[in-house]
Amino acid sequence: MPLVTLRATGKTYPGGVTALAGLSLSVAPGEFLSLLGPSGCGKSTALRLMAGLAEPTDGGIEWPAGAAAPGDVGFVFQEPTLMPWATVEGNVALPLRLLGVGEADARRRVAETIERVGLHGFERAYPRELSGGMKMRASVARALAARPRLLLLDEPFAALDEITRFRLNDDLLALWRGQALTVVFVTHSVYESAYLSTRIAVMSARPGRVVAELRPDPPWPRGDYRTSPEYASHCRAVSLALARAMA
Repeated sequence: MPLVTLRATGKTYPGGVTALAGLSLSVAPGEFLSLLGPSGCGKSTALRLMAGLAEPTDGGIEWPAGAAAPGDVGFVFQEPTLMPWATVEGNVALPLRLLGVGEADARRRVAETIERVGLHGFERAYPRELSGGMKMRASVARALAARPRLLLLDEPFAALDEITRFRLNDDLLALWRGQALTVVFVTHSVYESAYLSTRIAVMSARPGRVVAELRPDPPWPRGDYRTSPEYASHCRAVSLALARAMA
């Protein structure tokens, strides 16, 4: 059974802009799905609909048993959006406080999550003291602290340098595999989508809808996959599908 399904979903904003029209998409448990498409095609809107941060104007969104429970969905925005007055520890603890998790359990989960994203030793640091990559790690940790079934990421690495981006790509894959997460990842990058994804949904220009799906199915662990002929072939296939979608 899909974890979440969008059925002929549309979204028109009050100003009259139609971001999505007839978007149909199912997300299977355990997969790493990337949404790829041109700017303004509604990728981020689709993510916000899944997160419950916006309501569709057409169609619907279906979860098993009717709805997701609080904490079932984690969201990582393009910007880290950390509270500047709180430490890494305080930022990661925020969703647990909102969910009413007991203090002792929350402390343990915060420590485990910070360790998992590679920020051990920076628990008491403030966002102003962190690099861009470290801020994004803290943002991912905050999303993971509630132990969501579904992790949604909206171009989280777009503003980072290539070396940091590659490292965080690998760290994200390790978290996905290690915690049996389901991931939906928005990106503009053909190369990033081909490296990360078990499935890629290519979206048309606005109003967005899925016009092609590809299943690169890269190996695990990735190893030297980035330099392999298979990776180059997958990148070409994704690039052609994106070109057709934009045309």
